[in-house]
Amino acid sequence: MLIVEILLIGYFGFVVFHNFFFSAVSFAQNDREYFSGPSTKLNRIAVLIPSYKEDGVIVHTAKCAQAHHYPSSHFKVFVIADSLQPATLSRLRETGAEILEVSFEKSTKVRALQFALNQLEEDFDIAVILDADNVMKDGFLDKINHAFNNNYQYLQGRRVAKNSDTPLAYLDSISEAINNQIFRKGYNAVGLSSSLIGSGMAFPFGVLKRHINAMDSVGGFDRELCLRLLDENHKISYIESAEVYDEKTRKSSDFSNQRRRWLSSQFVYLRKYFRKGVNALLSGNFVFFEAAVLSNLLLPRILTLGALTILSALSFLFKDYTLLGGYWALSLLALYVFALAIAIPRQYLNKNIFLALAALPNAFFIMLVNLFRLKGANKKFIHTPHSNTTVESKK
Repeated sequence: MLIVEILLIGYFGFVVFHNFFFSAVSFAQNDREYFSGPSTKLNRIAVLIPSYKEDGVIVHTAKCAQAHHYPSSHFKVFVIADSLQPATLSRLRETGAEILEVSFEKSTKVRALQFALNQLEEDFDIAVILDADNVMKDGFLDKINHAFNNNYQYLQGRRVAKNSDTPLAYLDSISEAINNQIFRKGYNAVGLSSSLIGSGMAFPFGVLKRHINAMDSVGGFDRELCLRLLDENHKISYIESAEVYDEKTRKSSDFSNQRRRWLSSQFVYLRKYFRKGVNALLSGNFVFFEAAVLSNLLLPRILTLGALTILSALSFLFKDYTLLGGYWALSLLALYVFALAIAIPRQYLNKNIFLALAALPNAFFIMLVNLFRLKGANKKFIHTPHSNTTVESKK
């Protein structure tokens, strides 16, 4: 039991101090360096939107993308239409977006992107990837273009919640905001590479095409793409002011499917890149090691909160048999809660946060069950459906 306790202290100590450190240093990072130089060139941008069975939302997304305020002669919107209804395709064509119809025996985002990138014959400088529910905030492409002209060419924008209309959606919104603060802004603050999210991303067109064509990822393609770019010493920069609205999950079933897919991909890429990550560390490449190993070793936030709460209770029940009288678990829990609290943007600190906190036990149970449902999760694309949600006012 002593050995088990020492292992628990070591692991959860690492998780807590990792999150606390990057949460604390994140406040030293800002966007100014990306826009410090001139931006005289208008780059040609391809906006790629894979859409698998997203009939309920893709037309609205395409309309918003087409109406984005960037010179129309210098950007094109491409919807990669996989398994959409004929009526949806007809409405999509009316938006002015270019429709690339695809059909795969096994649909994945990578295969959709491969098809699109290989179809495009025009000379694009930048490729932007959106999800089928994403809406670019005004100025998004301008900021991508400006940063690109200042030699920041591997970019992750800031995803913010399109909706927060249920306790689970509000909890998901807060989770996204914390991830932005710690794993993107915090990482950049100390010279590490921002993690990728899967959408709201921009890359040099040719580089993205080369890497996507070499991939066969089912889930978590953003993790593999990130590691491939880091392996070539391309640092990913997080542009906080370049915002993309993203729909948050409302239902427990959708939340479960989404997290199952994420959790599975985390373990898949930890196993796939662990040895290479350790070798990178021995060669002095801490950036790759952190992305390939350390980040993937972190237990998801809800599971960490639940585990530390349970361990705190058990430690006090059996305090005569524990190290430090069981206070280590409670101390780590308190520090972890503090690290997360300072990473939450102020606009989320209102009465609705109590409803989100009330949803935590259900979310913990869902994540705990998912730990035992990972088999086969990375062999078939797990689709999370979206609805036609308009952007809520953030003012």
